[in-house]
Amino acid sequence: MSAEIISGTDMRTAILEELASEVEAMKAKHGKVPGLVTILVGENPASVSYVTLKVKTALKLGFHEIQDSQPESISEEELLALIERYNQDPDIHGILVQLPLPKHINEEKVIYAINPDKDVDGFHPVNLGRMVIGGDNGGFLPCTPAGIQEMIVRSGTETSGAEVVVVGRSNIVGKPISVMMGQKGRGANSTVTMVHTRTHDIAEHCKRADILIVAAGVPGLVKPDWIKPGATVIDVGVNRVGTSTTGKAILSGDVDFAEACKVAGKITPVPGGVGPMTIAMLMKNTVKSAWMHLERTMADTLPR
Repeated sequence: MSAEIISGTDMRTAILEELASEVEAMKAKHGKVPGLVTILVGENPASVSYVTLKVKTALKLGFHEIQDSQPESISEEELLALIERYNQDPDIHGILVQLPLPKHINEEKVIYAINPDKDVDGFHPVNLGRMVIGGDNGGFLPCTPAGIQEMIVRSGTETSGAEVVVVGRSNIVGKPISVMMGQKGRGANSTVTMVHTRTHDIAEHCKRADILIVAAGVPGLVKPDWIKPGATVIDVGVNRVGTSTTGKAILSGDVDFAEACKVAGKITPVPGGVGPMTIAMLMKNTVKSAWMHLERTMADTLPR
């Protein structure tokens, strides 16, 4: 067996094309486009790289994009005041503060300060609560789990009644995707098991999975004999395992990809799998937020 490769790069391209059409429709209907502000504190090279890619993607889609770079010395009070300014700006529909922040700033306070209806990262407790409640609640799903779910759906993998095993219990990936896959609705209705470092015999749990989602942060953790033949394998891990002769980082996932391809039915690569989907889902959340704000504004202006 040779597994079908689920390309996050190809799916991202398709999603961004869909979003570009939505932006044009929004402009035609409301004369507005989605507004996104990206706040970068300091000059952490990885953060600069991530923000640059987010800004580039937003501009390509035709967003009203503000890149607000602040010095590392900015005080917590000043950053909170800046966020509140964007909370009140009707042309801004999404606020993204790039993490990590300098040690003198409380990240929790910063996340809590963002208006939940503009929290397009999906990290605010209100949005996490909306995710748990499920249904049509208007919240934003965290971007990486949303990307994982979208990949599963677009790959044609059946989720209803499927056994899903999630390896890892992080707040960013493991916990939310476990909740999302067990909800009612599209790409869900699954029976979910979440395993972690205290789980006895992780391999036995993984072998039951029709869909195996691995977000452990351990290179090559999942071996081919952990995988049910024909299963869909989503590898979230991005681990730097070395450097090439040209100085480029060598990346590895949490799954032994070469051997897993001989057992799995479908599998994501690293790189080019889940990674490209995260920014696509950030843009999707921003477009969703813009529609919500614009439709609400229109409803408020109608005669009563």
